[in-house]
Amino acid sequence: MRLRAFIWFFVMVTSVALGQDFRSDGDKFFYGYAYQDAIKAYQKQMQKGELLTNDQLLNLADSYFRTGDHQNATKIYLDINKKDSIMSDNRLNTMLRSLAKTSEPERVKAFLKSKSGLLSNELFENANFNYEILEDNAVDTSEFKVFNLNINSPQADISPAFYKDRMLFSTSRKNKSKKIYGPSGESYLDIYIARIGKGGILLGQNSFNGVPKVNYHKSTPFYSESLKSVFYVVSNTDKDGDLLFDEKGKNALAIGMVDSFGKFRYVLKDLSKSFYYPFYDDASSKLYFSANFDDSYGGTDIYYVAMNGGQVMSQPVNLGPRINTPGNEIAPFIHDNSLYFSSDVFYGLGGMDVYKANMQSDGSFGIPVNLGKAINSEQDDFGFIIRENPQGEGLMGYFSSNREGGIGNDDIYGFNAMGTPGLRTLVFRGKVIDTKTTFGMPGASVKVLDSERNILKEVTTKTDGSYRVEIPWREQVALQVSKAKHSIFYKTFGAENQESADKDNMNIALTRLSDIVEEKEAKTVLRLDNLAFEAGKSELTTSVTDQLTKVAEMVKQFPQIRLRIESHTSSKGRNATNKRISQERADNILNYLREHGVSANNVGSAEGFGEERLLNNCKNGVYCLDFLHDQNERSLFVILNYDEINK
Repeated sequence: MRLRAFIWFFVMVTSVALGQDFRSDGDKFFYGYAYQDAIKAYQKQMQKGELLTNDQLLNLADSYFRTGDHQNATKIYLDINKKDSIMSDNRLNTMLRSLAKTSEPERVKAFLKSKSGLLSNELFENANFNYEILEDNAVDTSEFKVFNLNINSPQADISPAFYKDRMLFSTSRKNKSKKIYGPSGESYLDIYIARIGKGGILLGQNSFNGVPKVNYHKSTPFYSESLKSVFYVVSNTDKDGDLLFDEKGKNALAIGMVDSFGKFRYVLKDLSKSFYYPFYDDASSKLYFSANFDDSYGGTDIYYVAMNGGQVMSQPVNLGPRINTPGNEIAPFIHDNSLYFSSDVFYGLGGMDVYKANMQSDGSFGIPVNLGKAINSEQDDFGFIIRENPQGEGLMGYFSSNREGGIGNDDIYGFNAMGTPGLRTLVFRGKVIDTKTTFGMPGASVKVLDSERNILKEVTTKTDGSYRVEIPWREQVALQVSKAKHSIFYKTFGAENQESADKDNMNIALTRLSDIVEEKEAKTVLRLDNLAFEAGKSELTTSVTDQLTKVAEMVKQFPQIRLRIESHTSSKGRNATNKRISQERADNILNYLREHGVSANNVGSAEGFGEERLLNNCKNGVYCLDFLHDQNERSLFVILNYDEINK
């Protein structure tokens, strides 16, 4: 594994040397990035019988990891993890990456599970999601054409950025105006410009003169169309162009901006903190970047600051544990309401991988999804940019990688795609509302089920009733929404209707059980208009079937409900005739419900009582007005398990 330019290439070796108290030659080699020499020095120290401190052992493990010896690296990491709490979250991520190189994914998952409670819930969810999607999903790579660019050099070429109809990129190729950078033996990073030719090839690369010349790093540019300005990373220097150091001897990197008039100013600068990979979002006026601040979740995290006309208006805001992990996150880029970035978190394909997270209206993010083997490799893939193809259909873009088969240390690759890069997922989002009040319903359960009704994922609605649930793509799933004392929503989605679920808000109404019931005759029954049969007849009228359609819908909403049909008549006519008519009515009601999908589990019996249970004194031999007789003409749907489903 080659650790390339995405982070350490920027870090000044002099700053590390001045800030460290070295105990041995191994330390000196390690902090000078001479990992093979560090391994030899630490081994020599141990052969002399000298014990290595835990810090030195971790340095040795890191050296093994950086040189591709994952067996030895993993052994040391695991030994230290068992006996000491010195290991940082970032080192834990490196250990898991090393473990993934030497064992099956299940062992990594088991180890991760043992850390439950110590790491964020988002990390576990992200890991499980990406493990599943990388194992079970595939991208049709025929839709992607990835190609190496002829502008690449034997040195590092990274960080492509669209600049009007051209492209900017960073390179460490030798330049007479640039000094040689000690750790890499290459020139300090410079910004070049090239024309974008047919098919995305780059032509006519030259040093970019749109930013001031400096002797040290200038790199990772981004051009803002709305501000007509270029943001980029630059070494902290004084007015004479000499490097500036903090009190510990550290030289950091700043983010500068050059406007359309060529005027330069620092946007983010701190002698003790470095800033990487600026990206300005024209839509939100936010400047995104990478940094390793004190509130980092591990290594380098992605942050943003609010801006107004190019002026910083807020403190840096960490994007949180949904995006940032114990690993390193860099190179943010927003396209079509999705955040693309790179991370070396342990559940990827190898080194740095490109991920995509959908941006939500409330400012949160969906689960970052690995773009898969169409873009990512077992090496480092980063600096991903994408846009509509101005020369044809589909999308085009670029990214950097040190994958096998390249020209230099890191190369820039182009790609053309007919569809959005990435492994397919299925997203359900919307609100759960109360049918009666139309207010959002908090605390409702939203489950996505597989074809055998096993739970794939479950979330709970927020205080406003909103929900969002994302799963790896499946040909058939079902969505079930429920809440105690409320109806249940259930709908299946096959290949023919999953696309709409991924795009449209799904607002789902749940009905309170108490809103569809009432007490009658000391029983809990469905609240309905009276079923108006014609006098002395049992045939279903239109008004009756209208009410029965409502019953069928209620049963669908409350599939656990159990009902009994009771039908009653007045005392007009003979007792036997009334008994027969009421039973025929009950049977006709039951048959209609059966024909409309109501099963015997929901309605098991139907009984006609004739005139046996009159509501008033209008019995045989008693004169009553018709409206009093009509009160006894009724059919009820008695709920047999009300107490059970109303818990």
